[in-house]
Amino acid sequence: MTMAESLPSLSRRALVAGLAGLGGLVITGCSRSPEPGQAQVDALADSQAAPQRASMTVYRDPSCGCCKAWAEIAGEAGYRVSVVDRPDMSAIKRKLGVPEELASCHTTVVGGYVIEGHVPLAEVRRLLAARPAGIKGIAVPGMPRGSPGMEMPDGSTDPFEVMAFGRDGEVSVFRA
Repeated sequence: MTMAESLPSLSRRALVAGLAGLGGLVITGCSRSPEPGQAQVDALADSQAAPQRASMTVYRDPSCGCCKAWAEIAGEAGYRVSVVDRPDMSAIKRKLGVPEELASCHTTVVGGYVIEGHVPLAEVRRLLAARPAGIKGIAVPGMPRGSPGMEMPDGSTDPFEVMAFGRDGEVSVFRA
C-alpha cells in the first residue's frame, strides 16, 4: 500500500476551507503584537471543540454565491446554519448596526453578535469564547480574495484585518 492510499480522502472544499482558515490565522497572528493575557484567550479559543450546537443566521442577497460558500464553510466547521435570502441587504445591515465602512456582502447573527462578511471562522469562535464587553460584532470589510468563501482558483489573496465594532459605532482592529 502506498502512502497516498493510506491517507484519508479529503474533499477539495474541506481542503480549501482548512487552508483559508489557516491563512486567516497567519494573517491575523502576524498583523498584531501580543497583548497581556492574549495567550490565555487564544488558548481558550483553540481548546474549544467546533461549536456543534451554535446556530447562526446568514442574511445574503439571493444572487450572491460567495455568501453561500461562506455559509457552507460555517456548516462544515460545526455551526447550524440558516441562510435567509434578502434582496434588501442594506436595510438588514442598518437594522443590525453594521457601520457602512465595514459593509460586505452578507451579514450573520450568532451568539448575540453580528458577523459582517468573510470573517474567518476561527475569529468567530474566538469572539464567542471571549465574549468581550463593548463589541457588537466583527467584520471583514469588502470581499477580499482568499478570505473564507472568496478563495481564488489561482490561490491569490488580498491582505485583510478583522475589525470590531461597538454599539456606539466605534471601530477598531478585533482583539478579544
